[in-house]
Amino acid sequence: MQNKQWLKSEEYEEYKSGDIAHAPGSLASGSSSICTSIEPARHVPDIAEDVRAGLLSAPRSLPPKYFYDERGSRLFEQICTTPEYYPTRTEEKLLSHYSEEIINQVKPEEIIEFGSGNAQKTRLLFDACERSDHTCSYAPFDVCEPMLETVSEQLQSDYHWLDVKPLLGDYRAGLDHLPKTHGTRLYVFLGGTIGNFYPEEAQEFIKEIKDSMQAGDYLLLGADRVKDNHLLDAAYNDEQGITAEFNLNVLNVLNRELKADFNPENFEHQAEFNSVRNRIEMHLVCIRDHIVHMQQLDEIITFQKGESILTEVSHKFTFDGLENLLVESGLHICKHYEPENKYFSLILASCPE
Repeated sequence: MQNKQWLKSEEYEEYKSGDIAHAPGSLASGSSSICTSIEPARHVPDIAEDVRAGLLSAPRSLPPKYFYDERGSRLFEQICTTPEYYPTRTEEKLLSHYSEEIINQVKPEEIIEFGSGNAQKTRLLFDACERSDHTCSYAPFDVCEPMLETVSEQLQSDYHWLDVKPLLGDYRAGLDHLPKTHGTRLYVFLGGTIGNFYPEEAQEFIKEIKDSMQAGDYLLLGADRVKDNHLLDAAYNDEQGITAEFNLNVLNVLNRELKADFNPENFEHQAEFNSVRNRIEMHLVCIRDHIVHMQQLDEIITFQKGESILTEVSHKFTFDGLENLLVESGLHICKHYEPENKYFSLILASCPE
């Protein structure tokens, strides 16, 4: 799962009141953050295009970004606190332990983060900057303008030295039009979100990051690791059923956005580790025959009992596989941090001369 927000402006008042994300701090009085829109380098399909491409014929699938409406974002916050879901707390512990070492090595002029969300984990880097008496700017890159504005104001209130320059756009649409910067830039891509890419897409995206770098820039990448199947399966099938509720909520998104009539009671959550492809595959399985009308698309879908929708893949990496992903994109591995249980990796890589 990825912390990729897909909130609409009119839904976002609850975030500003603290109901969705819980980043500490309050808004600076009278402050404002103006987002810079990043022009897409290529077309990214909208929900109508994705549904036409993925749901109208078998095998059926949806991109995971549609999980993250207002309710889905709340549910994801809850998932991150479940006993079974180790990735968030493991990555935070790694960052907490090594952030000062990372900042002292990189000494970034700017930190740019893809899919920044509420920037909760990135605060550990800012805390390390304060301990190291280092200042820099921060460019959070996300698709939700109200979130960017609110988080930027919170960060500027909590870190008075931090110059926040929010970037509005979808990093999946390309990085060709990122603003140029002087000095060293630290690119940050956390949360194991690289696992939501298919392997060829992951390679292309890391190569795209490398191509946007200058010599001496760095990438900090967080990625989940291959481990015992039961640990992976448990992480996506928590006992409280929050992940199941999160998965089913995407049907409510389709109902709202496309004027559809999915009945979530006709589907059940399924998540299993595919050991051949080293990935979690999350499905919604139809438990009884179901006919769905989508008025916005003027389409009807007939689901047979047992048919499923693939809603997410989350690839897990080996130590060597993860390093190869970066090296084959032309980056140099500087540090590869991992906990004793080897559940998660945090890699610092540089762009060579």
